[in-house]
Amino acid sequence: MSGFHTKTFLKYDDYMTPKYAWENIDQFIPKDKVIWEAFMGDGKSGEYLRELGFDVIHDDDDFFENNKGDIIISNPPFTKKKEILIKLKKDNKPFILLMPQNTINNNYIKDIFKDDLQIIIPRKRIQFIKNGNQIQNKCNFDCFYYCYKMNLPRDIVWLE
Repeated sequence: MSGFHTKTFLKYDDYMTPKYAWENIDQFIPKDKVIWEAFMGDGKSGEYLRELGFDVIHDDDDFFENNKGDIIISNPPFTKKKEILIKLKKDNKPFILLMPQNTINNNYIKDIFKDDLQIIIPRKRIQFIKNGNQIQNKCNFDCFYYCYKMNLPRDIVWLE
């Protein structure tokens, strides 16, 4: 399985991250670590992180068969988030994942991470990109940045 281009991911997983979503949190991403943007999508997410000055691995390899970089920064396919989180915990891989706010209510995330997660809450709703177009004011759910082993200053960080 790789990127979003395989049959494993469903059509509604093809919502790409706008650059400002990574600009929002660049102060929390260590500059001396190699980022693995593990999900290819349209390829722009890795480009955006590089433009922000980060060393990024962003290829179309199978996430479940690899373990690259020092940390993962990604907007993973939401239909596979449980499996992704299980693998990341097993690999003990630090991450910042952009996922729906209601993920925090799932028992599996509590079971996997217990007290190990930190959250960054954006100032406003992120408007994702679908078919190359930003979906202005059409995203009907909020997302948080779920963080593991990122040593944030607080467990909940509200962006200004």
